[in-house]
Amino acid sequence: MSSSSSITFSILLLSLLVALNPNPSLASTSSNDNTNDIVTQYSTYVRNACNVTRYRRLCIRTLWPFAIVARNNTSKWARASVAVTITDTKRMLRLLLKTQRSAVGERERIAWSDCRELFVDSLDNLYKSLAVLRTLNADEFQRQISDLATWLSAALTDEDTCLDGFEETSSRSRTVRMVRRKATKCMRLCSNALALLNKLAFDGL
Repeated sequence: MSSSSSITFSILLLSLLVALNPNPSLASTSSNDNTNDIVTQYSTYVRNACNVTRYRRLCIRTLWPFAIVARNNTSKWARASVAVTITDTKRMLRLLLKTQRSAVGERERIAWSDCRELFVDSLDNLYKSLAVLRTLNADEFQRQISDLATWLSAALTDEDTCLDGFEETSSRSRTVRMVRRKATKCMRLCSNALALLNKLAFDGL
């Protein structure tokens, strides 16, 4: 994580501590003393959670804002990772819609159309996954994990297939490179989400 990101998060934590402390004079002193320790602790939470992922640096960077809530809760980390993947997948769909006229030639137009359909399907599976992650319970846990694994695996396959489609095109335009880069990020986020789900399946509720 960059130093600027750590500083920004430290400032946010400091503001929260000051707001919660009923004695402003004490808040200033105690918050300054404790903020570094708190940031270090939250950094440990997110790094520990991301240890199981393939794209660890991406995991840490994207899930850092959830550390204050998720802490050592595996189900919350899995839920956060799916939420982050949904956000990027929606951005990807907007990008595909915005750039579809840039497609040159029949093969590239097919790749654009197929990719959009694949990401729509991926988004549907991600939303279903998030809904289940919000309602996990011990009695249905094994079935829920099975459904989640199916949906997240399907979402990952869809996004990987989109990338394969662009690999088959001969174009190396700036727009195609951008689409492939964004699609790759979505695919990696989805991979991380699946890894965190597997950790949840192992840890249990």
